[in-house]
Amino acid sequence: MATTGNVRLKAARIAAGYSSQEALADALKVGVRQVRRWESATPPWPHAEQGQALTRVLGQDLEALGFTPAAGASADRGRRTVLAATAAAVGLATVPKAAVAVQPATAADDYEAVTRSHRRLYWSVAPATLHPAAIAHATLGCALLPETAGQTRARIAAALAETWLLAGRIEFFDMRDADRATATLLRALQAAGEADDPLLGSAVLAHTAFIPGWAGDRDAAVERMVAARTYARRGPASAELLAWLDAVEAECETRCGNTRTALHLIGHAEDVLARGSEHESPEWLDWFSPVRLAAFKGNTQLRAGHLPQARTTLLGVLDALDAEEKQRTVVLGDLAAVEAAAGDPEAACAYGVRVLDQLERTWYAMGMDRVREVRRTLAPHQHERCVRDLDDRLYGWSTTVSALSR
Repeated sequence: MATTGNVRLKAARIAAGYSSQEALADALKVGVRQVRRWESATPPWPHAEQGQALTRVLGQDLEALGFTPAAGASADRGRRTVLAATAAAVGLATVPKAAVAVQPATAADDYEAVTRSHRRLYWSVAPATLHPAAIAHATLGCALLPETAGQTRARIAAALAETWLLAGRIEFFDMRDADRATATLLRALQAAGEADDPLLGSAVLAHTAFIPGWAGDRDAAVERMVAARTYARRGPASAELLAWLDAVEAECETRCGNTRTALHLIGHAEDVLARGSEHESPEWLDWFSPVRLAAFKGNTQLRAGHLPQARTTLLGVLDALDAEEKQRTVVLGDLAAVEAAAGDPEAACAYGVRVLDQLERTWYAMGMDRVREVRRTLAPHQHERCVRDLDDRLYGWSTTVSALSR
């Protein structure tokens, strides 16, 4: 089914936390009928004050929000696609339409192939190396999309949404740049709307929930999860996707101090996985599995103070992960935190050193964050030999330079 209406404005509205047209109308102090017209297939150009309010509230210029300034131009000729507008909004050069031939159907195959390669490379290539490649691939998509139609256009838009999502994940989880990730994930949501792919839209929205969740803003995180679950219902969603949504919300609840709610969500996710479903997971859902759900659970048990249970859960996860899996740094860091909380600084430091060993092979900012958190809890033991040995590794030349350069 083709997407109707101004999907760019709809996506930006939802990403900004306005779940309904009425909510955006209230924020802009305009009538809901006006917002409805802006979200139609032929949105009129806003008046000056309204346009300024829109760009201020939603964080993008009017063309990136789906409006066309050319007076008298037809809708088909005047409106640019979501990604072409995004390219203009971020200062990327786009190729004039007259200078480019219409892309063949095979363009989608070729573009998707690179997207799949980037998806696999995320688990082995340093984020600082992969991120520019992902952004360049998105730039290519900005140029390709206006020259395609039909299924070719939808497939390229979906691959483009996944590319923006990958870049946003790197920016948030690896580069620790929440503001940049927010803007990138909005582009991913707009591209998913262009592709009319609700499951990909659900995944993007759930990733946006991490940002306020980690900042302790529970209301904003829950609101975005409501939107993510709404999109998932338009599915068909697999058991793995639904369980991952529970895991994301559990992570946000944990970060906001609601570990009891988080453990309930994780229990529900375990039940969902046990029941299974007839629907297959999208191939891009490679960041989640029963083992990674257990990693979420172990961290929540740790933060809830259930130390024996957390230790058992995390040791099981560690045994199940591949030797070079970057998630191992997080699990080892959580095990270090378990031992620190249990009053065993020597065991905590031993796990901390293992994290640093792994980080030298596979960098992951979240793993380094875990070590630093543990080191802060070990302040009462800072004169013990094991803690000094950990400091020697934590503040060695190679580790310090690596941490500061990312």
